[in-house]
Amino acid sequence: QVQLVESGGGLVQAGGSLRLSCAAPVRTDIDYAMGWFRQAPGKEREAVAAISWSGHSTYYSDSVKGRFTITRGNAKNTVYLQMNRLEPEDTAVYYCTEPGSNVATLTINDYHYWGQGTQVTVSS
Repeated sequence: QVQLVESGGGLVQAGGSLRLSCAAPVRTDIDYAMGWFRQAPGKEREAVAAISWSGHSTYYSDSVKGRFTITRGNAKNTVYLQMNRLEPEDTAVYYCTEPGSNVATLTINDYHYWGQGTQVTVSS
């Protein structure tokens, strides 16, 4: 079982910024992509961003493109989500996820391992 641990959520005013972090176990058997999804109250979980093992390929949902940036740490087992110009509509629980392969997608069914989530609240 792969355990993912998120951190960095909190309360911020609209227009502000937050940086989420996620740590995965160090593994030498596989190169793996990682992603961020979010779920607002009463809504389905939706993709936010995804990144390949190398970090050279990144993907974003239309709702966050140009405002959010996904990156990987030098150690590769960490992933970050820099969120700028936050809007109240970004309020949700944010989940770090890993597909168990190096296929970075925005399709929820491609992902197998999930963190517990971190709350992001944006006030207007």
